[in-house]
Amino acid sequence: MSTDVFITRTAAYLPFDPVSNDEIEQVLGMVGGKPSRARRVVLRSNGIKSRHYAIDRATGEPAMTNAQLTVRAIEGLGDTGQVDVLATGTTLPDQLMPNHGVMVHGELKWPRLEVVSCAGICLAGTAALKHAWLAIRAGEARRAVATGSELASPLLRAQLFDAEAEHKVAALEERPELAFEKDFLRWMLSDGAGAMLLENQPRGPLSLRIHWIDLSSAAHQLPACMYAGADKTADGGLKGWLRYSADAWGAQSIFAVKQDVRLLNDNIGTATFAEPLAAIAAKRGLTADGIDWFLPHMSSWFFADELERRLVEIGLPVPRERWFTNLSDKGNTGSASPYIMLDELFKSGRIEKGQRILMYVPESGRFSCGFVYLEAV
Repeated sequence: MSTDVFITRTAAYLPFDPVSNDEIEQVLGMVGGKPSRARRVVLRSNGIKSRHYAIDRATGEPAMTNAQLTVRAIEGLGDTGQVDVLATGTTLPDQLMPNHGVMVHGELKWPRLEVVSCAGICLAGTAALKHAWLAIRAGEARRAVATGSELASPLLRAQLFDAEAEHKVAALEERPELAFEKDFLRWMLSDGAGAMLLENQPRGPLSLRIHWIDLSSAAHQLPACMYAGADKTADGGLKGWLRYSADAWGAQSIFAVKQDVRLLNDNIGTATFAEPLAAIAAKRGLTADGIDWFLPHMSSWFFADELERRLVEIGLPVPRERWFTNLSDKGNTGSASPYIMLDELFKSGRIEKGQRILMYVPESGRFSCGFVYLEAV
């Protein structure tokens, strides 16, 4: 017999004071010592007004590790009692080995417990949430903590970027979606962490029952789109960092985050949203009336109109007034974004018992996605 699972507490941690659009280059530095000409175009498209960086403004150096960010979010849950499972997810752990989860456990100093670290990009935190949910649902745990976290700012500092070429700035004016290319990711990404406490019974004035979490991948149909520690080969495959010399790692920017923009635009709406959500709706009987809150993880407001159009196409016309996102003031924090979104809504007092929440988490790495369906109790 399966056990019901409830999110009973949420927490988010965003380092230091918010950084406005006009302050970004004060924190990250100016490439070539000159103000960016691309910044205005990119920010106009992505709709982000402020974000957070774990950067010491006095020195320009990273002030926290990813593991430390994650611990701060977990501490925000308060006294969790004995936790049986810690499931973590992140795009960029602090090291290749050991895994992120055990580094977080080491910082926490909690007693022995099951620790899992989920790799990936934006979907990593949702995969961690599913592991925590299944552990309790199977009766293997009574209490679990799931996290998503990102520390992107060390890769966004000016010294790691080449000066912008004139043709790239001109191209941005014509096609704002080019903001996803390597040179402009510094205006898109930011730092943060979120955590959720899952239990086998509701607690407090409001809990969220997890009805289901569906994850899927379109990698059998599509090549890699967003990647790091590799470069694309002539046949569209990836050549990983282990196959390059140490000299090539820097000279060829092997560890830079890269994005195939054309591939992204042609496939993101279908492969990570319309196709899987239509299948879920048919399988689970999901209707627009069964969605009181829609929480989409969007890397940019550029995609909002397409999501709205696709919802109508597949027969789930959830109006914008039932959407919730804090992209504009919390920024794009990757795998932490769903946690940070839900935390703000959960604590806002706007969720009423009986309302149902659909969370959507896409990942362009090789076109994966996750959908989480919750009910307030």
